[in-house]
Amino acid sequence: MLLISDGRRTGSISGGCLEDDVIAHAHQVMATERPVEVTYDTTAENDLVWGVGLGCHGLVHVLIEKLPAQPGWAATLLENIRRRVPTELATVWQGPEGTSLGTFLADGLPPEPAVGVFRQIIQPPVALAVFGAGDDAQPLVRFANALGWQVTVVDPRPALATQARFPGADATVVARPEEVTARVNVGADSLAVIMTHHYRHDLPLLRVLLPRPLAFLGLLGPKKRAERLLSDLAADGLAVTPEMRARLHAPVGLDLGANNAEEVALAILAEMQATLAGRDGHPLRERLGPIHG
Repeated sequence: MLLISDGRRTGSISGGCLEDDVIAHAHQVMATERPVEVTYDTTAENDLVWGVGLGCHGLVHVLIEKLPAQPGWAATLLENIRRRVPTELATVWQGPEGTSLGTFLADGLPPEPAVGVFRQIIQPPVALAVFGAGDDAQPLVRFANALGWQVTVVDPRPALATQARFPGADATVVARPEEVTARVNVGADSLAVIMTHHYRHDLPLLRVLLPRPLAFLGLLGPKKRAERLLSDLAADGLAVTPEMRARLHAPVGLDLGANNAEEVALAILAEMQATLAGRDGHPLRERLGPIHG
């Protein structure tokens, strides 16, 4: 969570139950410029009465540090995001007297020994390519943008693939299916969904995208339609392997009972998120282990 001196803030560290107390400590840190570690112990039963009242039965350590206007690690992080490579940060939150607390690039840690170091790999934003610029793609792009994903909309129809129709998209590309390889950067860490609603567009797009080892490939439409597309591709000479079939999510989306465009977009994004996290989309109440592995 970033707190600005004028009271504005972005991000959070909990569902809202710790923020007020942390902000009070943060104002002191801004004044003294000395980082502090604050511990919230909710393991005791009387925390509900005498503590912060979370009732979560957990232990939370929060490091509060004052950042300079241009943190040394920020430029590297920004450049790595542009290049779509991960960045490892290390936050020293505990150590003997004199330890430099705060956030550093992992390979630029201070030489003094530290007791507590939190390491975090910051990944570039999830890259999503939406092939099809129909009206039903608009809520999908809008929701993905709200998640902070990097979204590209691709369609051969210039009247549809416009920034005005998709203000949340990072890019809109007017390209025919055979131009996709040259015009759209779809790498191994990318998600893609085909939703043109035109068989003659879906077929060549699937021919281009199916052999790629994408993080996710979804196809809108009934299962029978997907099987017909795969059959036609095989008849046209594409060797559709079991790995390709397993990689293709068709019909795309979790079974949420979706009907309208917004509900379908939610179902699609939910399946994508579950796939990225290695989860199966079952209700949390059926999960035997902890929520966060």
